[in-house]
Amino acid sequence: MRVLVIGSSGQLGAELIGAFDGADVTGLDHAAIEIESAASIEQALREHRPDVVVNTAAFHNVELCETQPDRAFAVNAFAVDELAAQISRAGARLVHLSTDYVFDGTSRVPYVESDRVGPLSIYAASKAAGEQFVARRDAQHVIVRTSGLYGIRGSRSKGGHSFIERMLTRAQAGEALEVVTDVVFSPSYASHVAQAIARIVALDAGGIYHVTNCGSCSWYEFAKEILRQAQLDADLRATTATQFASKVKRPAFSALAHAAMERAGLPAMPPWQDGIRDYLRERAKAV
Repeated sequence: MRVLVIGSSGQLGAELIGAFDGADVTGLDHAAIEIESAASIEQALREHRPDVVVNTAAFHNVELCETQPDRAFAVNAFAVDELAAQISRAGARLVHLSTDYVFDGTSRVPYVESDRVGPLSIYAASKAAGEQFVARRDAQHVIVRTSGLYGIRGSRSKGGHSFIERMLTRAQAGEALEVVTDVVFSPSYASHVAQAIARIVALDAGGIYHVTNCGSCSWYEFAKEILRQAQLDADLRATTATQFASKVKRPAFSALAHAAMERAGLPAMPPWQDGIRDYLRERAKAV
């Protein structure tokens, strides 16, 4: 099987390169493919002749999306539509990465794949539109929604700007940490997500799958567990989302359930606490 990973320098893309056992995997970063260009997509498909394309590329700076809606929809929706169309014509399958932000956060139980979307922001609306474009193109295409994604490789390439790295760096510097208690999500370690995506691809079926670590927590609880496992004594203070000025409306609750994976008989995802554990182990090896 030939697998093409678009966005291979990102947190998830980097992990996907090694997730497909026995497959011929090629990674393309932004310099190698421009998904806003139909010609660039066509060239990549013609050159690599993939059986499966995993698209992790996106314009995911949620703050900038609010001020650049045209770019958000160009990358997250219209480019995805063209990508899905060309992949269908080539007889390949698309696995497209989406987000928990497509939901409005009014639920108090984890969202399942069939729940109605209700995007609150430009970013979320553009990702929801991308999902719709993928779904209409080919029943064999797969949409994977994840939440609170973090990964050791992508984090390093971005200068350590992920939430977990900020917590560790600021705690080690003796700074006070203020983290919200009223936003609940399902933290997702990129390595675990990549392994699950490879198992989904092996099913040879389409549809929507929620792929996160099991369970949910607030960002405060996430930070507390990070510090506990890292054995750091820090001044961690609880606060609320209203204390942080932002132009972006985010879902207050976006925990995801794994109904589709369960129906398919796939192994349960590791608990979110195990994601932190494995991240810290990999981080220690990289030092």
